[in-house]
Amino acid sequence: MTTLSVASNQSPTGLDIHAIRQDFPILAQQVNGKPLVYLDNGASAQKPVAVLDAMERYYREMHSNVHRGAHTLGDRATVAFEGARETVRAFLNAASTRQIIWTRGTTEAINLVANGLAPRLRAGDEILVSRMEHHANIVPWQMLAERTGAKVVPFGITPEGELDLESFDQLLGERTRILAVTHVSNALGTVNPIRELVAKAKAAGVITVVDGAQAVPHYQPDVQALDCDFYAFSSHKLFGPTGIGVLYGKEDLLNEMPPWQGGGEMIERVSFERTTWNVLPYKFEAGTPAIAEAVGLGAAIDYLSSLDRPALEAAEADLLTRANQLVETVPGMSVIGTARNKVPVISFKIEGLHPSDIGTLLDQQGIAIRTGHHCAMPLMDFYGVPGTARASFAFYNTQDEVDQLFTALQKIQRLFA
Repeated sequence: MTTLSVASNQSPTGLDIHAIRQDFPILAQQVNGKPLVYLDNGASAQKPVAVLDAMERYYREMHSNVHRGAHTLGDRATVAFEGARETVRAFLNAASTRQIIWTRGTTEAINLVANGLAPRLRAGDEILVSRMEHHANIVPWQMLAERTGAKVVPFGITPEGELDLESFDQLLGERTRILAVTHVSNALGTVNPIRELVAKAKAAGVITVVDGAQAVPHYQPDVQALDCDFYAFSSHKLFGPTGIGVLYGKEDLLNEMPPWQGGGEMIERVSFERTTWNVLPYKFEAGTPAIAEAVGLGAAIDYLSSLDRPALEAAEADLLTRANQLVETVPGMSVIGTARNKVPVISFKIEGLHPSDIGTLLDQQGIAIRTGHHCAMPLMDFYGVPGTARASFAFYNTQDEVDQLFTALQKIQRLFA
């Protein structure tokens, strides 16, 4: 057995990780009598006090419906709600808040786009997706294909877990109408060359849809530099609340697309003879929105902006480096997905152990990871496994927590050796 050295809460980048962890009260608890080691950030990240306080302040001081009330609370709520939209616009470097649509999350955002693009598709058209996509970026396109007679065409990945660009080039053809691809793989942590893919697709006249759910917790994307037509992400992975997400879209396409849901707010005028639609972004925001959640997401982005983002990225890279170094200390352990460019995600298996057993035994030691197919069954099929165990790190995780994970895995492996 390899003895692991004791790491410090001080990041090699100089960040005071201990001070940052104080901003996340949930991390201070114990689970099964052990200090919590939360390594399931890819599923949902924890929330800083700034987010909790912002949402409580909304409910205590300004709760009202937005846009409609002719009173002070309504004005306060609207200012906070639309202020959060502006915060998201700046975060993505979108040209206008008209391009920022509130959704329930990445899944709803992609479904909205798929529905809106239906009039553009004809029988025989092709929707190009990668084999590493989350189900949320596969199933809506399959449903669209069934409605229109189009076809979903998967392009390949390499054994290392990178996109096979030769496969992409071969399949990007005259029948391709849509490219749907993830910025970062949720199961592997692979960071994909989105700008290159978008440029090739754009040259072929193809509409591009990017799933950014796993990218935004680690990088701040620039949608104008990426030049993608649509970009979607979820708040809860970006240290914000659940139940809200964002769809960025280019204005000409959003204006062309029909509304997805009907009701209040998304209308300009209603009569029994004819209804006309509201302007962007409200055309796609039927009904009372998730106001407190939008405020919380804005607070999460503001919190991140108050930190040294490049230093956070460096700290996360150090966590991944440490984890990769320790893989060899666990007999029979192998990593699924060894791309050259990754966020801090280790998706792994241990010979003779089922991923769910690994997860259960780690939980007994206070360590939270994710197990299963990670809503990426085609990817698991590619690797010939039913699922993996996945440890996904955030900037508030410490080098010591990485060591605790591998010490626990060593114990589990010995139990079944």
